[in-house]
Amino acid sequence: MRFKVTVLPGDGIGPEVAGEGIKVLERAGERFGYNFNLHYGLIGGAAIAETGSALPPETLHMCQECDVILLGAVGDPRFDDPKREIHPEDGLLGLRKGLSLFANLRPVNIFPSLIDSSTLKPEVIKDVDLIIVRELTGGLYFGQPKRRWQEEGKRKAVDTLFYSEEEIRRILKVGFEIARGRRKKLSSVDKANVLQSSRLWREMAMEVAMEYPDVELEHILVDACAMRLIRRPSEFDVIVTENMFGDIITDEASMLSSSLGMLPSASISGLPQGRTLGMYEPVHGSSPRRAGKDMANPIATILSVALMLRYSLGLKEEALAVERAVQSTLEEGYRTYDIMGEGKTKVGTKEMGNLIAQRI
Repeated sequence: MRFKVTVLPGDGIGPEVAGEGIKVLERAGERFGYNFNLHYGLIGGAAIAETGSALPPETLHMCQECDVILLGAVGDPRFDDPKREIHPEDGLLGLRKGLSLFANLRPVNIFPSLIDSSTLKPEVIKDVDLIIVRELTGGLYFGQPKRRWQEEGKRKAVDTLFYSEEEIRRILKVGFEIARGRRKKLSSVDKANVLQSSRLWREMAMEVAMEYPDVELEHILVDACAMRLIRRPSEFDVIVTENMFGDIITDEASMLSSSLGMLPSASISGLPQGRTLGMYEPVHGSSPRRAGKDMANPIATILSVALMLRYSLGLKEEALAVERAVQSTLEEGYRTYDIMGEGKTKVGTKEMGNLIAQRI
C-alpha cells in the first residue's frame, strides 16, 4: 500500500527534526510493507523569503491532494516585527483553516526512564497519561471583527471570541470518541461563570454527553484546570477545550514532561477513526539558535509520526512499534541535550533518529 505524504520542513530546526521523522516513517514502511510517496513544500519564514507568502497556493494545493502532512516547525526571527503584514505563523493558521483541521490532539505521557527529568516531583507525575483536545479553527484567533485603529490619538484593538454550536459539537464529539477508547473520562474546560461563549460550550457538552452514556463528563473552569494540571495531573484522562484556552493549557501540560522536545501533536479534520486528513508536528517551535547544530531533540517529531500512523492512516500496530522503539532507546540511556542526565549517553539529532529507526 502506498500513502502520499506532504512534508513541510519549515524554519529553524524544522528541517532537521522532520528529516528524522521521515527516516523513522520509512523504516516503519520497510518493516511492515508500506510505501510513502513524499512531496516537499514551503511554509512559514522559508516560504515568505522565497515567495512572499507564508502559505503559497501550491503548498496548500499539495496538502489538499495528500493523505497526510508532516510539519517540522514554523517561526523565523527575520519576520518578527509586529508591524509586518505577513508572519511565518500565518502559514500555519492558514493551513489549519484551509484544510478544516479543527481538532488538535496533544498527548502527554511520562516515559518512566525520564520521570526524574521533570521539574515536578516524581510522585506528582508518575501516572500521568492524558490527552488534550483543542478546538483549532474558531474562537479569538479567527473571529471577526479583528482589527486595530486609532481614535482621538489613542490606539485601540479588538478580537472577537465567536463559536457556533456546530463548531462546538464536532470538537466535543472528538473528545468523547477518544475518551471512549481510553479511561472513559472527559473534562470539558470553559469559563462559563463569565463568558457567553463558554455557557454555550457547557450547554453543548451536556447535550453531546447524552450520546456517550459510558463516558463520565466533568465541567471545569480553565483557571481550576490550570491549577490541577500542576497539583494532580494524573486525575485527567481527556481534556477538551476551545482554541485560546487550549493553546495555553497544552503548553502548561507540556511542562509535566521533561522537555518540549518530547511532545507530539496532531491536527485532524474529523473523528479519529481510520483514514482522516491530518497534519502532524512537534509541539516545540523552530528554535533558530540551535538550527544546523545537530542538537535538536527529534523525538517529538518521531512520536508525531506515530500519531500519524494511528489517527490518519489507521496503522495502529505500526504506531505502537514506533512508540516502543522510542521507549527502548530511552531505556538504554540515550539522550539529546535537553533531556540529558547523569550517567546517560549524549547524542545528536541524527544519531537519535538512527537509534530509534534501528529499533523498529
